[in-house]
Amino acid sequence: MKKETIWIIILFLFLTLSLSFFYLNFKISESNFELPYTHSYTKAICNETNFCEDYNIVCKEHKLLMMNPTGAVVQHDKNWKDPRKEEIENKNLCDNQ
Repeated sequence: MKKETIWIIILFLFLTLSLSFFYLNFKISESNFELPYTHSYTKAICNETNFCEDYNIVCKEHKLLMMNPTGAVVQHDKNWKDPRKEEIENKNLCDNQ
């Protein structure tokens, strides 16, 4: 009698856990959860003295949400020319990356 009771309890717990898992999985998959941004990436941005700092750029569609420095920096010599200068100057930071 004790073995039967233990097996019934184990079966009941297994069924309860299984049904809970499938219910939660279904609820999560049908939710309309929307991320607060569409994409993010890092880009080095340089100033007129060739000091370049890396930024984490966060966008939603084509709108800039955040631009935070990552802490990575480099100081190029005064004769260095940024090969991306025109690309950066003529482009919105959130246009399709």
